Amino acid sequence: MFFGRFLFVSVVGLICLGRFGYGATLLPPDEVAALKEIGRKLGKMDWDFSADPCSGESGWVVDTNNSNRTAVECNCNNTAVCHVVNIYLNGQNLQGVLPPELVRLPFLQILDLSRNFLNGTIPPQWGTMQLVNVSLLGNRLSGPIPKELGNITTLRSLNLEANRFSGSLPQELGKLVNIERIQICSNEFTGELPATLANLINLKDFRIMDNRFTGKIPDFIQNWTQLEKLRIGDINGPSLGFPPLSKMTGMRTLILRNCNLSGAIPDYIGTMTKLKTLDLTFNKLTGNIPSNFGNLQKSDFMYFTSNLLTGPVPDWMHKGDNIDLSYNNFTWRSTGLSDCQQGNVNLFESSSAGSTTSGVFHCSKNFPCQHFYYSLHINCGGDEVIDRNATYEKDDHIGAASEFVLSIKNNWAFSSTGQFLDNGKDNDIYTTTAKSGLNISNPELYSTARLSPLSLTYYGFCLLNGNYIVKLHFAEIIFTDDKTFSSLGKRIFDVYIQGKLVLKDFNIKDEAGGSNKAVVKSFTANVSSNSLEIRFYWGGKGTTSIPERGNYGPLISAISVDPDFPLPKGKKKIHIGIIAGIVALLLCIVFLILGILWRKGCLRSEVTRDQNETEISVLRYKVFSGENAA
Repeated sequence: MFFGRFLFVSVVGLICLGRFGYGATLLPPDEVAALKEIGRKLGKMDWDFSADPCSGESGWVVDTNNSNRTAVECNCNNTAVCHVVNIYLNGQNLQGVLPPELVRLPFLQILDLSRNFLNGTIPPQWGTMQLVNVSLLGNRLSGPIPKELGNITTLRSLNLEANRFSGSLPQELGKLVNIERIQICSNEFTGELPATLANLINLKDFRIMDNRFTGKIPDFIQNWTQLEKLRIGDINGPSLGFPPLSKMTGMRTLILRNCNLSGAIPDYIGTMTKLKTLDLTFNKLTGNIPSNFGNLQKSDFMYFTSNLLTGPVPDWMHKGDNIDLSYNNFTWRSTGLSDCQQGNVNLFESSSAGSTTSGVFHCSKNFPCQHFYYSLHINCGGDEVIDRNATYEKDDHIGAASEFVLSIKNNWAFSSTGQFLDNGKDNDIYTTTAKSGLNISNPELYSTARLSPLSLTYYGFCLLNGNYIVKLHFAEIIFTDDKTFSSLGKRIFDVYIQGKLVLKDFNIKDEAGGSNKAVVKSFTANVSSNSLEIRFYWGGKGTTSIPERGNYGPLISAISVDPDFPLPKGKKKIHIGIIAGIVALLLCIVFLILGILWRKGCLRSEVTRDQNETEISVLRYKVFSGENAA
């Protein structure tokens, strides 16, 4: 019995030594040679081939986290021969090209080259592989999708997000019958979605925002009954009816933003009881919110911003989480500013009651202006800043997914809508701070900023009527200018002032000529009802996952509003610098007078007299209290 056990242990030991000892190779030589060529093409020059790639040693597996993962994983299947099955090279800033030599790894299933600096095109040779998961997110890759990729029928996930791919989607993609996830946002694809995509009945996640697709949302998507996430946005064209989604009862995220949808919201949306995020913003939807939407009370986020919805606000909504009804025509009346935000429901500009001539907005129509102002200065996302021309009030509220915030000190407020998707955070932060020092004028105005994942509106109220100069201060403080994937981020949004589009597809970095550089956009705005509205809106354009997920949407550093008209008598504007100079001069005069009086002995004699009286009082205390007595 002992001998048998000893023999077994000895044999196992010899196998282990044969696999791991004496420099024995676990990976076949042809796959080792393929890896060497793959590394050269990608620009991955630090692979150490003195160790076996399947050993997990010498840097072949550095699994820090999902966004910065380096690993070559093998399947040895309890034999002495191993094969490469997964390659993860995330966040490496590799500057090479996609290697056709990947076909020489016949067992490869997962290829993740997310967040690098790769360029070139997708090799059509990959169409012969048996890949399951391909992610090329966040690179500089271009050209069309090769039709040969339609031959990879084993493919379940394809992520080409945040690149420069172009052209029409090939009909051959309809052969990917096992595909569950297609993410191609933030590219330059054109044309209509091919009808063959109707065959993708196992699809669960479909994202195509920020492209140049034309036509309507196709009816064939009703075949995708397994769909859990649908994100479509910024569709140009005629008004469309609501797409047929009634069979998608497992839907968790439904985003149809700025899709030119018209008509009523269908009742069947209320049967999607697994729905966590519903975004129907910036469409032309009419009618009431369906009564069965009470079934969606467990949803985390519901956005109906900027539609034409009418009728009463359902009672259950006042108990819901993060609901935005702003910019609609609901029939309800407010009693004051507090009604703009009720719990987690944003009701700003949601009523058809209209505003009054006193310069207050819908949910505060009964709030009179006690004073009128002629300027407005806000340091968005930061503390108070005293500039030579003005004091910028602090705006450091962290923010929330749906809220209206009124400034405590001054005549302004802001309304914020949206949550940052897929960033893995339970509580978003809607402000940001520069990661490095800014070598620009007034850096304190640009080192912080307020962010928005959807819509952000600043309101100035109780303003004197007349023309104003509105200056919007921007600086891109998240993306970089170097040759890393962080430089590939694109922030694109629109700006409206008094309801008029003043900046379309605005890109801070492009406009400023780089990151961490200031750019100021100046506009003239007319205030005729004592209120001013400045709105920043994200329609789905630009990247959303660089340098990590959740970086997108409007960013504003500071706002200044100054009169472009003669001020009324008694309201002349005095710059902060002048006020400071006057104060300094007055202090100098006071100190000069005190100095003269001191030299003449006027102050000194008074002080001496006080000191003498104090000393006498102390002496009397000592005598009558018996101190120092023998």
